[in-house]
Amino acid sequence: MIQIILSALALLTGAAALPTPAPALLVIAHRGASGERPEHTRAAYDLAIDQGADFIEPDLVMSRDGVLIVRHENEIGGTTDVAAHPEFADRHTTRTIDGTPVTGWFSEDFTLAELQTLRARERLPAQRPANVAFDGDEPILTFQQVIDIARTGSARTGRVIGVVPELKHPSHFAAAGLPMEDTFVDVLTANDLTGADAPVLIQCFEVGPLQRLAARIDAPRLQLMSVHGGPVDRPDLTYAAMATPAGLKTVATYAGWIGVEAAMIAPDLERPQTALIAHAHAADLKVAAWTFRAEPVFLPPGAADLTAWLRAFRDFGLDAAFSDFPATAVAVAR
Repeated sequence: MIQIILSALALLTGAAALPTPAPALLVIAHRGASGERPEHTRAAYDLAIDQGADFIEPDLVMSRDGVLIVRHENEIGGTTDVAAHPEFADRHTTRTIDGTPVTGWFSEDFTLAELQTLRARERLPAQRPANVAFDGDEPILTFQQVIDIARTGSARTGRVIGVVPELKHPSHFAAAGLPMEDTFVDVLTANDLTGADAPVLIQCFEVGPLQRLAARIDAPRLQLMSVHGGPVDRPDLTYAAMATPAGLKTVATYAGWIGVEAAMIAPDLERPQTALIAHAHAADLKVAAWTFRAEPVFLPPGAADLTAWLRAFRDFGLDAAFSDFPATAVAVAR
């Protein structure tokens, strides 16, 4: 197993392949084993590690006092019990996030100490009612705590557990006087995670942060893309244009990976895949896809279940899968 993970890290960093074959598919536990525990909790991350995931993924937002915390969005009403705290009722407000009005409670209006009085709750209770039983059990984690969870998990399992942090809305936080990139680099530096061989893969939907990070540190980077829209910091650019052969060559100047919505590779399993994986590999980019979930509402046409969906994408030549159900993904990958 050690050799398998070292091979996985060689794939991540572009290092020479080791004699033991790498997994057919790297498994990124999307917010932990979030199909079985509330996302971004210690329980979700520990379960993902114990199920064999190669990497765990935290989404990063910021507190008012400049600490990187782990939540799906900076709007925290849907993933915490903040609404049950009368002392925070006056912080309910509407903000424009990446051009869209959002109403709720926002991480940047709370200090870390205040945020740590809140408890996590299931974000998709209708699809995952069993996870609701864990509501209220755990506090919000910091980025540092997730790094520590990965390291503890590595020691516990004898495998190298990588971390795949996503910088959420860095332009929004910069405009609010919270320089996410600087804080992020500080945390990576303090944990010796800035080198090209570090077990970390930095992701963002924006372009500028990844380009600037490429000039500051050598840690691997991944450009996120979705079927619709484009990077908020580049209104002249669409993800569709970035996914062309010419666009991918540009991405390859500052990142070694792309992380795309699965539908960009195959909207369903009843028609041939697109040429995106082939074009990305031709540009010397690895490809991850998101998000592989087990619930029927998330399965694409032609996929009987999550295993069938993952197997199809593995056979397409996908390099890594973001999954809320890492145990299933690991079974396919190995």
